[in-house]
Amino acid sequence: MGQGCGVEPDEEMVYSPVDGEVVQVADTKHAVGIVTADGAEILIHVGMDTVDMKGEGFTPKVKVGDKVSRGQELLAFSFEAIKAAGHPATTAIVITNSDEFQAMSFETGSHGKGDKIAAIN
Repeated sequence: MGQGCGVEPDEEMVYSPVDGEVVQVADTKHAVGIVTADGAEILIHVGMDTVDMKGEGFTPKVKVGDKVSRGQELLAFSFEAIKAAGHPATTAIVITNSDEFQAMSFETGSHGKGDKIAAIN
C-alpha cells in the first residue's frame, strides 16, 4: 500500500497534513485521499476496520475536487461511535505511491493542527 505512519488522534477532527487536491472521499466517509502538487498520493484512514461502520460517526468536511491547505479540516468523527463499533481510532496516513520517491521520513511525537509529519523527497 505504501509507506506511512499511525496517529493516535486527541480530538474528533482530521486536518490535512499537506497542501493538495482531494481526489477521494470514501463512500463510507472514513477515509480521504489527497494528491500534492509534487504528485504524492496521501491516504488518511480514520480508525482500523472502520469501513464496517458504513459511514456512521463520520462527517466529511471536503469533497472530491476541493483544494486543501495543510491544517484545513478534512473529516470529523466520533470517538464514541468508533469505540462502540469495537475499533481503535488509530488513524493511518499512507503515501500510496511512496515507491515513486527517493526518500521519505516521518516525524514522531505529538503533533498539532498543521504540523508537518512527513518529509518526501
